[in-house]
This record gives sequence, structure tokens and C-alpha cells, in this order.
Amino acid sequence: MKESPTLLDILLLGGAQILVWGGSFFLLSVLADPIGQDTGWPRQWVLGALSLGILVSGLLSPWLGRALARWGGRGLLGASGIIVAAGLLVLAASQHLAVYVLAWVIIGAGMACGLYDALFAALGSLYGVRARRAISHITLISGLCTTLVWPVMAAMVSQFGWRTACVLYAALLLVSVVPMYRRALPAHRAVTAATTTAGQGGHGLDRGVYWLMSASFTVAAVLMTAMMVQLISLLQARGATLGEAIGLAALLGPAQVGARIVFMAMKTMHPIWPALASVVLTLLGLVLLTVAPAYAAIALLMYGAGNGMRAIVRGTLPLALCDARDYAAVMGRLARPSLIGQAATPLVGGLCLQYLGASPTFWVLCMLAGVNVMLTVWLWRRLAAAA
Repeated sequence: MKESPTLLDILLLGGAQILVWGGSFFLLSVLADPIGQDTGWPRQWVLGALSLGILVSGLLSPWLGRALARWGGRGLLGASGIIVAAGLLVLAASQHLAVYVLAWVIIGAGMACGLYDALFAALGSLYGVRARRAISHITLISGLCTTLVWPVMAAMVSQFGWRTACVLYAALLLVSVVPMYRRALPAHRAVTAATTTAGQGGHGLDRGVYWLMSASFTVAAVLMTAMMVQLISLLQARGATLGEAIGLAALLGPAQVGARIVFMAMKTMHPIWPALASVVLTLLGLVLLTVAPAYAAIALLMYGAGNGMRAIVRGTLPLALCDARDYAAVMGRLARPSLIGQAATPLVGGLCLQYLGASPTFWVLCMLAGVNVMLTVWLWRRLAAAA
């Protein structure tokens, strides 16, 4: 077994993540309007099906964490491409809303098998703390997902229609994802779970540490989803034109990639420090965006940097705190509340924007970001006391 992933392995894993994220979580950013225009289905149902898919992913995550610990990640991660492709084929064939919803249930199962939580769990189980470098590099590569996938998907929709675009993307997943994971990940070597002692929760983690980390990750996931879904609408409600809102939102990608490059330079730093930097930057960015819309560009760069670190911290902080033999199970358990929170966010965020307006909605996001700063500081103090 290799001591750590090679550069080729990392490139293949990052590429596979781009393909699966693009065919699932980020799909409706391009397809929602064409689907609604073609079918006449209400927009809330078209977008709400993604929430159902995220919910299915969250409900399956703890079981998949145990499965990864027992059987390894190569087979399950490879299966994600097949499952998401199957969901896309059902999506392409859907003539009734119920079939469309079923397609997203299938895609949600593929998301559980193949997105960050599953991959990080597999890498941590295989390589232990040596997986930190691979996790950082993979999130850097996959941060280009929307930059690469959205234009390609939009071009296919324009040329062939949304149904054919789904079929073509499904074919790409079927021929690429399994070979990429088979080449990049070694065969699994079974390990015995570490012993959990009294007073510990989350498979070997101190119970308080586990719950603080789980709560912080959940709030961060809710904030990310709210901003992804509502940012352009919120900016327009504050007076920006559509073009200005899209231009400002485009700053998030470079900010996230830049923050991940900085994180990669922190090779010896404990992940709790990037975690603190992530939540503080997120809070400062949201507060500045709320109180000084004229400085929206600076605010979104700060928020994007904080959110960019979040994805890496999600994989590296649990890896630094628990035994590698328990890592897959811990990641599975941590994923459930985050994904359930994400599933509810589009609906709740839409209601806040509709009934409260843009400014109060921004303040709600600021309060959540402030809560996350307190949770992370509490976690830091608890870890410092234990050390």
C-alpha cells in the first residue's frame, strides 16, 4: 500500500470530484430554468428536489461511513458515478413530477457515496494523518468545479436541450469515474476500530469535542448553502443589477482557491487555527456585506476565503482529533446533521427573503456566523484544556 497519494492520484481524485459535484449538487444552477420552462413545473418543486437529494444523502451518511471503514472507499466512491448517472438518466426521461423527484432521490444516494465526506473518510482510513496533504490539494482542484462544469453544461443545454445534456453527462460519469477511482485508490485493507472509552462520543472523540465540532460544521454548511442559493437574489434585493450581482458572486471562486493555497502552506499548523480563521473571516465578510453594501466586493472576498478554508477543515480537523481507524465512521456521523441542515436551508432561506426582506435575512446570516465563531472558540478552548 502506498504511503500517500501520488500527484497523479490527487489529480484523478480531484477530477472525479469535479464530475460528481457537477452532476449533482451544482446541476440545477444551470438546469433549473430550462426544466421549469420545458415542463411547467413550479420552480419551488424543481429546486426543492435538490433539498430532497441532500436529505437522502444525509440520512445515508452514517451507514456509508461504517461501510467505508469495513469495505474501503474505492468501490463505494466508484459506485457514486454509476448511481448519479442512473439518476441523471431518470431525470432525462421524467415526464411527471413524481419521476423527477425520484431521480433526485437516486442522485442523493450517489452524493452520499461520492462527495467530500466519503472521499475524506476513505483517504483518512487509508493514510491517516498523511491524508491531510491530499485533502488540501483535492479541494483546491475541485474548487474549479463550477468554473469548468457550468459553461460545458450550459453549452450542451443550448445545443441539445436539457434532457440530452443529462444523458451526455451521465455517459461521461459512466465511462470515467470508476476507472479514475480504481487507479487513484488502493484496495482497502481492513482495520479494527479503535476502542472507545467511557466519556467519549463519536467513535473515540471526547463527547463535548464531537458535539461542538458537529454543531460548527452544521452551521457552516447552512451558511454556505444559503449564500450559494440566495446570494444573487439578496444582492439584487439590495439594489444591484443582475449583471452586478453575478459579477460580485464570481469573486467567491478565486477567494476560495486563494484561501486553500494559503492553507496548503500551513503544513505543521494544527487545523483548529485555520478553523478559527475560517469562521472569523466568514463573520467579518457577512457583517461588512450587511452594513456596507458599497464594499460588497471586499466583503465577498473575505467570506469566500473563509468558506474556502471550511471545506479543508471539515476533513483535516476530525483527522487530527481521532484515530485513523475510526475516521470513516466519524466522518459519516458528522455528515448527517450538516446535510440535513443544508437540505432545509433553501426552503427556510427563501421564506426569510420573501417575508423578512434582504436586510433582515443578511442579519440572520450574520447571527449564525457569530454563533459559529463562539462554537469554534469553545472547541479551541476545550482542545487546549485537554492538551
